[in-house]
Amino acid sequence: MVEKNLVNAQGFRTQDEKYRSARSVLVVVGGLPATGKSTIAGILARQTKTPYLRIDRIEQAIVAWSSLSHPLGPVGYAVAYELAREQLQLDLDVIVECVNPITLTRDSWLRTADEAGAGIVEVEVVCSDESEHRRRVETRTSDVEGLLLPTWAAVVGRVYEPWSREHLVVDSARMTASNAAQLIMSKITSVRTESS
Repeated sequence: MVEKNLVNAQGFRTQDEKYRSARSVLVVVGGLPATGKSTIAGILARQTKTPYLRIDRIEQAIVAWSSLSHPLGPVGYAVAYELAREQLQLDLDVIVECVNPITLTRDSWLRTADEAGAGIVEVEVVCSDESEHRRRVETRTSDVEGLLLPTWAAVVGRVYEPWSREHLVVDSARMTASNAAQLIMSKITSVRTESS
């Protein structure tokens, strides 16, 4: 990608311009429901002005506008892979928020980034305080119209495979969402530096 030569009023490149000067990066924010993924991903998207794809919203739109119903299986993820790939190929970063529960979904995000010639930052959001996690599950509301949120039993009973490779782990019981977003931004910068 050609580096932009934009400067601020004082003649210095701004942090946003530095951030945008290298190849595109796919940021996948995953983890169990109610760990804080959407909050962190939303802050990150606003701060970086980055396209943001949310599997819950994609899946709910598919259910609302088709004859399909929950659970959709791989359909929502398949749509998101294609949307992300297209944005990455336009040299835009993409933030995706999803549970990302199994090796198959995680490897598919890697493949999406690779096919687009993009870097990737894989993030797993956890909540190490079980009582806090349960409280979040039982008291939260959804901003996705029509989406039925899982119960605590459904969250703890969900298939969620352990990770088999290095990735960034963010503990929302020990870190604010804003600090988590800053940590992820640092990782994005690191991926850009490695690739340039």
